[in-house]
Amino acid sequence: MIKELVIDASPAGATIALLQNKQLVELHKDQINNNYTVGDIYLGRIKKIMPSLNAAFVDVGYEKDAFLHYLDLGSQVQSLLKLAKTVRGGSYKSKLLDNFTFEQDITKSGKIADILSKNQLIPVQIAKEPISTKGPRLSSDLSIAGRYVVLVPFSDAISISKKIKSNTERTRLRKIIESIKPKNFGVIIRTVSEDKGVEEMQKDLLDLVAKWEAFMTRLPATEPAKKILGEIDRTSTLLRDLLNADFQSITVNEQSIFEEVRSYVQEISPDLEKIVKLHKNGVPIFEHYGIEKQIKSAFGKTVNLPGGAYLVIEHTEALHVIDVNSGNRTASKENQEENAFQVNKEAAKEIARQLRLRDMGGIVVIDFIDMHTPNNRKDLFEFLRDEMRLDRAKHTILPPSKFGLVQLTRQRVRPEMNIVTSEICPTCHGTGTVRPSVLLLDDIENNLNYILQEQNEKGITLCVHPFIEAYIKRGIYNRQMKWYFHYHQWIKVKSMPNYTMNEFHFLSSKDEEIKL
Repeated sequence: MIKELVIDASPAGATIALLQNKQLVELHKDQINNNYTVGDIYLGRIKKIMPSLNAAFVDVGYEKDAFLHYLDLGSQVQSLLKLAKTVRGGSYKSKLLDNFTFEQDITKSGKIADILSKNQLIPVQIAKEPISTKGPRLSSDLSIAGRYVVLVPFSDAISISKKIKSNTERTRLRKIIESIKPKNFGVIIRTVSEDKGVEEMQKDLLDLVAKWEAFMTRLPATEPAKKILGEIDRTSTLLRDLLNADFQSITVNEQSIFEEVRSYVQEISPDLEKIVKLHKNGVPIFEHYGIEKQIKSAFGKTVNLPGGAYLVIEHTEALHVIDVNSGNRTASKENQEENAFQVNKEAAKEIARQLRLRDMGGIVVIDFIDMHTPNNRKDLFEFLRDEMRLDRAKHTILPPSKFGLVQLTRQRVRPEMNIVTSEICPTCHGTGTVRPSVLLLDDIENNLNYILQEQNEKGITLCVHPFIEAYIKRGIYNRQMKWYFHYHQWIKVKSMPNYTMNEFHFLSSKDEEIKL
């Protein structure tokens, strides 16, 4: 499987597209002003205890109070509260936990009112970003994630990813971590650690220990409801979690982001540094790689499938509903069962992609085309489960009900990706008034005259809608030829399918847009 990462940077942040075999499977937005990223650690202040919910509402600076359930406290929350109190009081000076005495673990059936009280300060970590009208969801079971391992304070346990099957490899990794981990810290060994050497594992662990020391240094001076330790940006998080030998390229359209990404890749996987590339083409990066078209076709209410079938995706407050339709795909009456099975398999593959692409969470109900053969229903269920294995989000799939519906739940930690696929009228731009299209060429030539004669530009390119390009180049003695004789230089004309009919832009000889 060939993977590519394409990053479209802008002043507001970055949009990150993950491609598998040229097909868009994940789309992420990394906003510069997003202060509530999963993994960020804040110094929360308890605002309200809710015994009926066995939960507390916590002030972390967001407009809505964050939610902390008893089951998200972590068994060692008493130790965390003690550490925060002693560090802020100045009686505990060490940056690690070598000399720290643990408190007793809390029970799973306890009450939050026995642990927390109003206005109490507690370090908390963002477990789910703010979604809709809800504030963030929190956990006080802190952890700091690296590329190969996850550092867990107030523990001595070493856990190994279940995806590492070899007992020999599991034993080797356990021995490595036992020899280098600090006292009173647990470690979770991630799948990507398989076959990695001591040096790589130790460097990653030391980086996490340094982050913990930074947390301890900042804790005494941090004001309530402020961030203590931030997670790395979304781009780096994706690279940390996904980067492997399957990646063919990482392409960025902005110089400073390119340098950051290349530096980070060099740090975590030096052998892959060469795949980081800077996009210099004048065509927008998502348009160049065909991502813009995939976004428009994948995020609508109706999603067409290659075989002629289609999906209808409806979102409600309580759940998501996906209906599978055979569309114009036809088959003989004798072959209806096999036809339904093939359409359902094609739909299952696309549904698994759609769940990742839109980051749909909660309950999802899928109405597949009815099948009467039990083996076909079983095979479809197994096929959907196999397709969902690529999804990193936790999910549970139930077998088809007697009504033929498949139900699944999928974890969501970030707001659902919602792309508006409708477009503004290309003629009036949503204003309801129309600028006469006959003046388009006049506008182009007025701007062209200013750029060439006033700004004295050379080697420029005119970018227009394909219909306008065809009109300009029509005939032997066409507009492009007239411009050549008038200005004594050749004006390139480039077709841009994503442009509206009346849209045009000029690029310099360096493929940079000329601002007018």
